[in-house]
Amino acid sequence: MKTPVSAFYRNPVKFRMPTSENLVPIRLDIEIDGHRYKDAFTWNPSDPDSEVVVFAKRTVRDLKLPPPFVTQIAQSIQSQLAEFRSYDGQDMYAGEKIVPIKLDLRVNHTLVKDQFLWDLNNFDSDPEEFARTFCRDMGIEDPEVGPAIAFAIREQLYEIVVQSVVSARESRLSKKGRRGADFFPVSKGGAVAVDLVKLFGIKSSVVRKRKEWDVYEPIVDLLSNEEVDILEAKEERNFR
Repeated sequence: MKTPVSAFYRNPVKFRMPTSENLVPIRLDIEIDGHRYKDAFTWNPSDPDSEVVVFAKRTVRDLKLPPPFVTQIAQSIQSQLAEFRSYDGQDMYAGEKIVPIKLDLRVNHTLVKDQFLWDLNNFDSDPEEFARTFCRDMGIEDPEVGPAIAFAIREQLYEIVVQSVVSARESRLSKKGRRGADFFPVSKGGAVAVDLVKLFGIKSSVVRKRKEWDVYEPIVDLLSNEEVDILEAKEERNFR
């Protein structure tokens, strides 16, 4: 007997990040008159908009950037916040869905590569706590690596839940809801989802498949100054 599509989903919930804190991943990459500012951080969408300008002014002052950066930084943050807030109140599917999260990033001299599964249905998960545990277990000493890992997780989760909003919207427009299933099929494990909360605790949404431990074992490398220079030069060429 074929399982009906509706059995694969719980009732839609209102849009929010599938984490304990509903934070917006903000990414900036701005260049003005030969000066470049790059940063990535999270922002509370409930904070007053006036805080954006305060942050922009403080950043420009602290980093001694040209004054025009104030406007560009503020506008970029406000634009990304506006996009996030545009999904407020919209339905998204938070059903039995476990998704792959991939890490492939360099922070200063530290290179991190990893892949694991994340439970979208756990709204008590904590990417920052996961990142702290990861760094402790892997012996990573650079204090900037943990926040970068947490941000990478949040950025991917944001992309996924936005797609979930699209899925819910398409489902409403489709006569029988068939198109909604096209966006979020059941995980390869079948219709029965893994209850990660029971296995790993309420704040943990991470699981590694035993058969993939050798393939997706975390990789952490410390790069030499020469290797960092080469990578930065390549990144700069790609930016240009």
